Amino acid sequence: MEQNLGQHESLLPVAEGRNHSTFVEAVSPTMRALEAVIPELAHSSVPVLLIGEPGTGKRTIALRIHENSGVVEKPFELIDCHELSPQALSKDRLLVGTSLYLDEIGLLSLECQQKLFELISQDGASGGSRKQVRVICGSSQDLEAEVRAGNFREDLYYRLSGVCLRIPPLRQRKEDLPQLMSFFLGRYSQAFGRPIPELSTSTQKLFLEHSWPGNLTELEAAARAIVAVGDESMAMAGLRSLMMRSDRHNGEKTSLKEAARAASREAERELILKVLTRTRWNRRRAAQELQISYKALLYKLKQIGYGEYGAS
Repeated sequence: MEQNLGQHESLLPVAEGRNHSTFVEAVSPTMRALEAVIPELAHSSVPVLLIGEPGTGKRTIALRIHENSGVVEKPFELIDCHELSPQALSKDRLLVGTSLYLDEIGLLSLECQQKLFELISQDGASGGSRKQVRVICGSSQDLEAEVRAGNFREDLYYRLSGVCLRIPPLRQRKEDLPQLMSFFLGRYSQAFGRPIPELSTSTQKLFLEHSWPGNLTELEAAARAIVAVGDESMAMAGLRSLMMRSDRHNGEKTSLKEAARAASREAERELILKVLTRTRWNRRRAAQELQISYKALLYKLKQIGYGEYGAS
């Protein structure tokens, strides 16, 4: 797979950062249409609500709006609503020209919702030439359903949803997979000082068939594992079972971090056993080939249940 970032640095969010967003040129019509409205939204003060599954790039799109706003030198304030207290919401955070991104707004407590509504209302009624704070919200929940259930204030919902953008999950824009995977492989090849791997046809086919419940976060973890292990077949031995399992249980709550750790452990196990087989279980030679200490190899063998095997 050849890396192809192109000259157009937009269209597809792949990295969620506080100070800089990274985009790769998209192929899918849904992402092209979404990117096309960002410049217009960036130069207005209308609140934006971003709806999408975890890992779809909501934070990155929020940052992209800020970067195109003409006040990029002003702060981009990220607030995680999961454990936000009313005391943490203050007028001091509503700085002139600030883009305020409220992540997972649906998790905001009713007390915090009341405080936020008051602050936004005050800011909007301040008048004069003062440029209001730009409020952008992200949610993986259906806020309209939360309003109906009484979990989210209806007046706050209408304040925050001036424009609602729905971010499609990766399974609905698989045309973008080659560009995304190429980008991630390039990123980690540079980070680990290794050549960019060329994925086999079978791996590319598996990626296209996978439903990617973890979206871009899961895809990035897969690329990182392939580059880190340095052997696609070994890395995919662990990733394949995880991907098939997640496809069978798609919709259930899973931990992306745990999935990545499990894939890394399985890939490491397969690589160690492959090298040991090649060295006829000479553990000292295997440690040299794996570029780890002999003591580290003994520890890893004990972890995977092969501590008593092999000659010293």
